[in-house]
Amino acid sequence: MQQHDATEEAIRSLRSLILAGERYRQVMSVYVGLGVTEAQAVSYLTVHGDQGQNELAAGLGLSSGASTALVDRLERQGIAERYPHSNDRRRTLVRLTSRGRGVVEVSRQWLLTAFNDVPAHEHQALAATLRSIAQRLTERSDEVAQGDGTTFVHP
Repeated sequence: MQQHDATEEAIRSLRSLILAGERYRQVMSVYVGLGVTEAQAVSYLTVHGDQGQNELAAGLGLSSGASTALVDRLERQGIAERYPHSNDRRRTLVRLTSRGRGVVEVSRQWLLTAFNDVPAHEHQALAATLRSIAQRLTERSDEVAQGDGTTFVHP
């Protein structure tokens, strides 16, 4: 396979992974009784740890008001809680509760099945590759969201 063909196949495969991830989030959200945005917040907190509401909003692409409403819903559902920042009395942080961590564990079990066909000795290299791809996609998305990306021109 030529380099161009291999790159195009990798892009198609990445698109397939993204679509599978979106479908997974939709189904998992219904399964655990959360909305998709709430499930995204749980994933974000799982990956990034406790966050201030502004950081959570920025990470999920939400307005400050939408983030407040999101955290209110998560608190009502017992999934997350606000708590005072240890060094800045003006700030609060958001963390997962034990129920939220239970949702993460259910999700983890589902995600484990995705690795059934990947030999264990390849997991570390796969993790590094996935982290790198995620970082590049995040950087490009941030550039475009901040208006620093090139304008899309329709053919």
